[in-house]
Amino acid sequence: MAVDNFMEIQIPHQKHYHGSYFPLVLSPSSASFTISSFTRAIKAQKPLLDSLILKSGAVLFRGFPVDSSSDFNDVVESFGFEEFPYVGGAAPRTRVVGRVFTANESPPDQKIPFHHELAQVPEFPAKLFFYCEVEPTSGGETPIVLSHVVYEKVKVKYPEFVQRLEEQGLIYTRILGEDDDPSSPIGRGWKSTFLTDDKRIAEERAAKLGMKVEWLNDGVKTVMGPIPAIKYDEVRQRKIWFNSMVAAYTGWEDARNDPVKAVTFGDGTPLPADIIYDCLRILEEESVAIPWQKGDVLLIDNWAVLHSRRPFLPPRRVLASLCR
Repeated sequence: MAVDNFMEIQIPHQKHYHGSYFPLVLSPSSASFTISSFTRAIKAQKPLLDSLILKSGAVLFRGFPVDSSSDFNDVVESFGFEEFPYVGGAAPRTRVVGRVFTANESPPDQKIPFHHELAQVPEFPAKLFFYCEVEPTSGGETPIVLSHVVYEKVKVKYPEFVQRLEEQGLIYTRILGEDDDPSSPIGRGWKSTFLTDDKRIAEERAAKLGMKVEWLNDGVKTVMGPIPAIKYDEVRQRKIWFNSMVAAYTGWEDARNDPVKAVTFGDGTPLPADIIYDCLRILEEESVAIPWQKGDVLLIDNWAVLHSRRPFLPPRRVLASLCR
């Protein structure tokens, strides 16, 4: 496919589902592209790009001249999506420029398990952008997987478990310190989680999310849920595996948090470890992990796709932006 400024290409690691590549990969149709011509092309071809992201769930823009965080911000802006504030999330992040901030800053030797962005709170972004400013020395891929495929695979294997998830949802529990803990994959402190250092305002923002808070001597315990674990994608008319269950159960671990207690069924009973780890295996099996190249921009539909991060050897710098 070649339409004006964009040319679809195939690269290793892609999967093929029902006549469409996942992710779809677009590159420039000519060598004379500048960042300005790229952003103009996005604006001019927005309906086409919207249809591609709807069909594929994820689009990787490779080979375009996106050389800096400022260029990336211009690319995000050119799509015209409304910015989504990162309130209620667990990952340590730093704002870089405009609508751009660092992706999860947890230590490079730690894996970040599969999740939909902010699936553990009622309001979540519809679109995610990632940008590779510095490609990793080794590892550091951002594996992605189609949510409806995971739902179908798990339902076939564990129908009663999936039915219970659909009926009860999940409860997520997390203990936050006052300030960010960069050694933890869920080390965002309550001040940056709720974007305030005022406990009263933090309580109000938690309440808006439907989150219960219990203040501790050195932090706060947050309880969210029950919240749905399976959603219905109205646009694509299919059920999706929309939760942070595997991420919480296998990865929400630090000095304050026990991952087994971090997520339970909606009635508070523990989840079955064997099924959770088999879900993790299914996620890995169905995922695509394309090695980052400098300048890559990956646009993900958060309704359709879960993402994760593999450990890496520094340096690596991947930036992100969340959109409604």
